Amino acid sequence: MATSFLILLFASILAYIEVTRLLKRKMKKEAWSFSILLLFSVSLAIAFVLDADIPNPLKLLTLIYQPLLS
Repeated sequence: MATSFLILLFASILAYIEVTRLLKRKMKKEAWSFSILLLFSVSLAIAFVLDADIPNPLKLLTLIYQPLLS
């Protein structure tokens, strides 16, 4: 639980610094992109720390390419 809090704290500080800098330069699209990717990565990091079942993308790739291999 403490690790999750540290991840959120670090992400909040990082978001504040970077989004502020991007908005000063009037780069709204980049600020949105950064925010969405940061939210996704923080969600994955917290799920990993809490030992949640995270789907493996390799299974999807195997399913897609399996007909080509046989």
